[in-house]
Amino acid sequence: MTDSERNTLYEIMGGAETIRRLVEAFYPKVQKHPLLAPLFPEDLIPVMERQYLFLTQFFGGPPLYSEQYGHPMMRGRHMAFPITYERADAWLSCMKAAMEEIEMPEDLRDFLLERLKGSAYHFVNTPDEE
Repeated sequence: MTDSERNTLYEIMGGAETIRRLVEAFYPKVQKHPLLAPLFPEDLIPVMERQYLFLTQFFGGPPLYSEQYGHPMMRGRHMAFPITYERADAWLSCMKAAMEEIEMPEDLRDFLLERLKGSAYHFVNTPDEE
């Protein structure tokens, strides 16, 4: 078994520091996106902290989100917001741009985005407007 096979994605990404940088690069893009901005509060600090906790856990780091908030139940937590496929695509686009901004290696970025696609599309609860 190679070292990379023993490491979690969290460790391969660079751990807490990289997750923090990713979240900090991601949310300014969300705030500027016309489809996403209306879904978020003006004060993004609490949202950013929850995202940091969740992504830490999601990518194999310590279970910070569960320790603070219980089971993630992310689909249920997002049901109050009209999430369309178009918004899921926009969210993924902002995440990709954030990964590029922090200079995440392309192969790792592509792998992580593929993992995030499952969650992004799982949250869809509203049809796209025609």
